[in-house]
Amino acid sequence: MTDTLTAFQRLSTIVSELRQKCPWDREQTKESLRHLTIEETYELADAVLQNDYDEIKIELGDLLLHILFYVKLAEEKEKFTLAEMINAQCEKLIRRHPHVYGPEAVDDPKVVAENWEMIKAKENAGKKKKKRTLDGVPKHLPSLIKAMRMQEKAANVGFDWDHKDQVWDKVKEEMAEFEQANSTADREAEMGDVIFSIVNYCRFEGINPEDALARTNRKFKSRFEYVEQRAEETGQRLKEMELEAMEAWWQEAKEGVGH
Repeated sequence: MTDTLTAFQRLSTIVSELRQKCPWDREQTKESLRHLTIEETYELADAVLQNDYDEIKIELGDLLLHILFYVKLAEEKEKFTLAEMINAQCEKLIRRHPHVYGPEAVDDPKVVAENWEMIKAKENAGKKKKKRTLDGVPKHLPSLIKAMRMQEKAANVGFDWDHKDQVWDKVKEEMAEFEQANSTADREAEMGDVIFSIVNYCRFEGINPEDALARTNRKFKSRFEYVEQRAEETGQRLKEMELEAMEAWWQEAKEGVGH
């Protein structure tokens, strides 16, 4: 623990020094850091999917740097300190885990999630602006993740299907409505419903749709790059090739590099 605290204090000191002495760091604001923080978060997400612990360590360090930088900016404006931020998080975790720090006994993760939402709702009830169930979902989340989080929060307060077969029937219903739509606007709306219902089915299957699609994107990239490589090796241009020839290389990729 001593080594951890020493390392944490060292990083915090470096952040303070950079804020004072580095021209780039002196110019930063919470707004200028925002897009960089989002980028770092996605880099961490990529490292997690690749199961690359060396990269995970690096990206976690980058995110910790950002956290300390935001705290430094807040301290400069006398909004809150690092200790206040950490203690507030500790208190929230204790408050929202009565089955660990209180008399309640809960073994079901689903019940834990439901209790979390109920406790959170009680916390927000005393605030000036009343929060609704879905208010906790960030507005600017990627749409796929946002759909999943909204469905999870709605389910935690009882708005959910009973069985996954019902959800799959909903997927098929939405697909049928898409096929019957005529205008571009209607087809776009119905396709949104199809995707939303598929995300919901993923939730029932215990599949994270963002992770699933990210892995498929990586697989597609790997296989397509194999096709490009084979074209280069044979002195051909993809635009001038027949689809059947490219498909044959695609199948080769599936058997080898695409997994």
